[in-house]
Amino acid sequence: MTRERATQDQNQQDQKHPENQENQQQEQVSQDARTIVSLAEGALTLVDRVVAQVCGSFPRHVDRNELRRAGALGLVEAARRWDPSRGVPFEGYAVLRIRGAVLDAARAADWVPRPVRAMARKIDASEQALLGELGRRPTEAEVVERTGVSLDELRRVRTLLVRLAPLALDRSGNGSDEDCSLVDLVVDQHKNEPDQQLEYRELLGYLHDAVDLLSDRHRMVILGAFFDGRSSVDLAGELGVTESRVSQLRAEAIAQLRWGISSQYELSGSAAAGSKRSEQYAIAIAQARKWDQRFDEERRVLERTSPESA
Repeated sequence: MTRERATQDQNQQDQKHPENQENQQQEQVSQDARTIVSLAEGALTLVDRVVAQVCGSFPRHVDRNELRRAGALGLVEAARRWDPSRGVPFEGYAVLRIRGAVLDAARAADWVPRPVRAMARKIDASEQALLGELGRRPTEAEVVERTGVSLDELRRVRTLLVRLAPLALDRSGNGSDEDCSLVDLVVDQHKNEPDQQLEYRELLGYLHDAVDLLSDRHRMVILGAFFDGRSSVDLAGELGVTESRVSQLRAEAIAQLRWGISSQYELSGSAAAGSKRSEQYAIAIAQARKWDQRFDEERRVLERTSPESA
């Protein structure tokens, strides 16, 4: 009777002074938080132990650090939910929660569908059992007989596992060079190597100079036919010549361009001798710009001048 009376008095006092009740709640929350932190800090070693036990069969692409972070969150959740009144040791309860969190994180990071992964584990267990029994690596027929799956299904599962296994580009390659990573071995088919880019830009520079140094009539035919997409009829009308004459001018210009540009890549004295006019044309191409200016891709072809008389 006295205890009930004291409780009623305390409740009445709390109702009169609600700030006392809020202070008690805050103190309780702080006490609970300190208890959770103490439990979690005292059992941090469990995270590394569980991750080491669970990760033995995981693919290499699964990040162990991510699993450790997931396990630490599982440990904190275990500290929040643990009820000492049930008589369950905290370490045993925390191991279960950590293991569950790690497995969930591993499943989320796994690209392979769960049925395929389950079948892969079954096949792997059968292979390990046969390896111990036979003393050698089992054949596909022996694995098929032990697992009860068809040969096509066995090969399909293995193919899926290979295709769905991601590779880290910063991982070192299989070669003897430890500093060589996979990204160094990947060839970009849509982008040339630096030396190829320089050669291409140099060739463009020679082409621009060679076109610029053509006679007005030849330059107009080349620009009109290959850059502007004009027909022979249009060019013939503008030049005041026949279509056959336009074809002749185009053939002469192409031959001159080919000889002038190829002469830039021949060793001195090894190029086939041409006419004096052709040799002067090749020399003019070589002297048109300095070597470093030739790599400027933004340089535009000279404006077309008025055509010569036929």
